[in-house]
Amino acid sequence: MPVKVSVIVPVYNPGIYIEDCISSLRRQSLPLEEYEAIFVDDGSTDGTPARLDRLAAEDPRVRVIHQENSGWSGKPRNVGIAAARGEFVMFVDNDDYLGDEALERMYAYGVANGADVVVGKMAGKNRSVPVELFRRSHPRATVENAPLIDSLTPHKMFRRAFLDEIGLRFPEGRRRLEDHVFVTEAYLRAANVSVLSDYVCYYHIRRDDASNAGFQRFDPVGYFGNLREALDVVERYTEPGPARDRLFRRWLRVEMVERLRAKRLLGLPDDYRRELFGEIHKVVVERFGPGVAAGLQPTQQVVASLTAADRYDDVVALAEWEAGVVPAAAPTSVEWEGDALRLGFTAEYASGGAPMTFPADAERTPLTDTPKNLEEAVAWIGTETVARFEQATADLLLRERASSAQYFQPVEFTRETVPLDGGERVRLVLRATATVDPAALPGDGVWDAVVRLKLGGWTKECRLGPAPRATRPEPYAGVRAGRAVLPYWTEPHGNLSLDVGVKGRRLGLGQVRRPDVSVSGARLRARIPLHAADGTPVRLRFTSAGRTLYTPGALTAGPQRPGTLLEATLPSGLPRGIWRVALCLDPEAAEPRFGGLPFALRAGRGGVLVVQVPRPGTAEKLLRRARRVLGAARTRVAPLIKRRR
Repeated sequence: MPVKVSVIVPVYNPGIYIEDCISSLRRQSLPLEEYEAIFVDDGSTDGTPARLDRLAAEDPRVRVIHQENSGWSGKPRNVGIAAARGEFVMFVDNDDYLGDEALERMYAYGVANGADVVVGKMAGKNRSVPVELFRRSHPRATVENAPLIDSLTPHKMFRRAFLDEIGLRFPEGRRRLEDHVFVTEAYLRAANVSVLSDYVCYYHIRRDDASNAGFQRFDPVGYFGNLREALDVVERYTEPGPARDRLFRRWLRVEMVERLRAKRLLGLPDDYRRELFGEIHKVVVERFGPGVAAGLQPTQQVVASLTAADRYDDVVALAEWEAGVVPAAAPTSVEWEGDALRLGFTAEYASGGAPMTFPADAERTPLTDTPKNLEEAVAWIGTETVARFEQATADLLLRERASSAQYFQPVEFTRETVPLDGGERVRLVLRATATVDPAALPGDGVWDAVVRLKLGGWTKECRLGPAPRATRPEPYAGVRAGRAVLPYWTEPHGNLSLDVGVKGRRLGLGQVRRPDVSVSGARLRARIPLHAADGTPVRLRFTSAGRTLYTPGALTAGPQRPGTLLEATLPSGLPRGIWRVALCLDPEAAEPRFGGLPFALRAGRGGVLVVQVPRPGTAEKLLRRARRVLGAARTRVAPLIKRRR
């Protein structure tokens, strides 16, 4: 069977960090014979070459190519392209990994849409990845109708015939931004680019030792010399005008202006940031006309203007002011509504620990002259922020804590101008409500609520919180599509998170009290501290003296809220004894999970009575305590024994 995808992995001294990459390739849902993995070892000096040779010997999908060190990733990727047999090639770095269904989904999406390039949704673990690009899927994307230019890393799938047809290969040698040159040309020359955003295909990892090549401090002269090559590609395949300016703006914004802002600039040694500023100044003056900076956000425009004017000290002063500007998102409500969780919040920017204020009257005016000083720069930014308030947006993302996968949630918001100081100043506040359907989340785990606030010259993120303990809402866990979902506040910060698939004590079933439970004939009813849709099916388990019985049940929204009413028919002829009761919220699961309820049923001649769960006797309590003490003593003594030996 023809190979559909060749995965190309350039390798250089990854150590243990390559293991996640290898594991993810071996877990792919694409049939084994339909993909291959080509590891190109670029002269590694650790144990990786031997590790890869062993892997190739045991897995026929794996090929390993060893070569002398070339200095960077370009040549290994080109060698991989030459060796590839797949219809598509996919580039993966040796310290990153793929989602289990990445190859299958990306290949199918690319074929369905006739794509030369397929961009899969990315998640960044301790590093940034594009956000707006993956707001939704784009079956037919271009640099004009989608923010493709925000994603210039090579971690994409390319049709191999397309690369061969246009003769596209990576620049080689010890250099930077070879991926910008390659990906930019691919975007501009592809018949179609498809963006898949409903599944995390690629996990971009920052190592614990921060030794990724992209995080090492670079030589500004060489870096911006390589950057000019990417600009050359844009000039080669576009005409002068707004379209070219819009593409150039990406490099001005991301690679230049953002490096000169706030804490990112202030965290650098003065001699290095002066050198960095000098090289950026040269590129700005040489390559960018006025239309490039004019499309930036207000603060970015000011930084670009000061940079073009060679005003280093003023750029630093602006960075010091801007370092104190942070987003703030305050929760106002958390409540279940039908099958969804509704999250209310306000969002605005703060400075110096207090809400930012702006001039009440403002008209939008172009930045025609470079500001004379910091005060004039800040005043223009404030005026522009107010004038652009109708463009401000607030989003809520849920970010899975373990993997950093994130998904936009539907949000409705209004913009509110709050007068201050007799009406001369205002606060700019967005009031929003997000609707979260837990059934749409792709998996169990802890999901943190993150607010993304775009206002004036800033697009920043923060956690939803903190919520004061005295006033914050405490909703029950909910049940949706067989999964329990618990909204909760983190400690000690008081930010909102969702525990999806929660079980055990955190589910809150221990709050059920004896008066909440009744048995009438063979019918059991109990008020349960859960939110669920009417008719949600559940399963009950009854255990006594080694015997286990099961019966179906249902949760219904009774007349008293919050909470639901659990109803079930007891097993026929419940034998005499005390029966402990446990509840399963997903009766159709392959391995149902039960959580114990804090009551039991006593079956006897007189019928069935509800009783408290029997507590362990005094002797049993003493035995458990003795076991804990003995275990702790063993833990303390073990190291002493080892030292004596």
